[in-house]
Amino acid sequence: MHYTPAPRDPKADPIRINLLSDTQTRPTAAMREAMARAEVGDEQIGDDPTVNQLCERVADLLGKEAAVFMPSGTMCNVAATLAHCRPGDEVLAHASAHIIAREGGAHAALGGFQMTPLPGEDGQFTPETFRAALHPRSRYQPPQTVVSVEQTANIGGGTIWKKAALDEIVEIAKAHGLITHMDGARLLNACVATKISARDMAAGWDSAWIDFSKGLGAPIGGVIAGSRAFVDDVWRWKQRLGGSMRQAGICAAACVYALDHHVDRLADDHANARALARGLSQIKGMEVQEPETNLVFFRPDGAGVAGDRMVNALRKRGVLLATMDGRIRACTHLDVSAAMIEETVGLVREIVRGA
Repeated sequence: MHYTPAPRDPKADPIRINLLSDTQTRPTAAMREAMARAEVGDEQIGDDPTVNQLCERVADLLGKEAAVFMPSGTMCNVAATLAHCRPGDEVLAHASAHIIAREGGAHAALGGFQMTPLPGEDGQFTPETFRAALHPRSRYQPPQTVVSVEQTANIGGGTIWKKAALDEIVEIAKAHGLITHMDGARLLNACVATKISARDMAAGWDSAWIDFSKGLGAPIGGVIAGSRAFVDDVWRWKQRLGGSMRQAGICAAACVYALDHHVDRLADDHANARALARGLSQIKGMEVQEPETNLVFFRPDGAGVAGDRMVNALRKRGVLLATMDGRIRACTHLDVSAAMIEETVGLVREIVRGA
């Protein structure tokens, strides 16, 4: 088993349409200009004005007291559990959530936390499932300390947690003394799709963060927000984890630019995802999950092509997708145009016809 990512084969056909993930976005020319012009200072001593501006804006956006700039979304989640919990505490989340399934076991490895997976359709557990998982506090069981949701639910198909469900989970958590944490990797996708503000979506959640290196198109970074005391503790863990930076304003400037220019355009990604799903669903035998945001999950097996074969055939034609949990995932983003979506559907039809 090798853990180091292998560089892309230089002899392979070039990628023309990258639907692998919204993490594949490249900074636009205007974003690069903003980065080049950024006013910077030493972030570690609070002396970077662009980082400070970004944190103030995200705290206000999410309706929290304070915020801190982090190198990655994973570090946002890890620092949050390390700040909220003590070794032996229990964190509850959906079984497919990044905090349990996609972060290398960091929460157990670094914090000694018990990560408890909750079942549920489309990457979401119900308030009733959450309530049923709670137990009386006793010395025989781990203290249940945090409940986490992932907005949107990635492996669930980019599904949006309904505001009513979020509010009910908060109510149950508070009644039982649990801390609430929102993994907001694609929170703004949910906000654009529902027209619910990020402040309202995150209301009642003790900590919440947004990722800038996915649909918002920045090259790096996430910002986590909460109470001043929580952010102070996150800073301690940021230092311990090696996430405290120097002239980070160069990166923060890309995030500020994204807030100004790339939020509303997430609706374009959602429209492209719907167009892709519509085109694929017109192919006989294709099983397609209707997208709520920018993720399209589908199975081509019923059309006579195994999933891995479809991915490989598309890769040879310059289209890159991912296979996740037995399904193919296509992710739309700002580097994917409507014409690319149309071409991808045509290529899938061609592969199916040749099967």
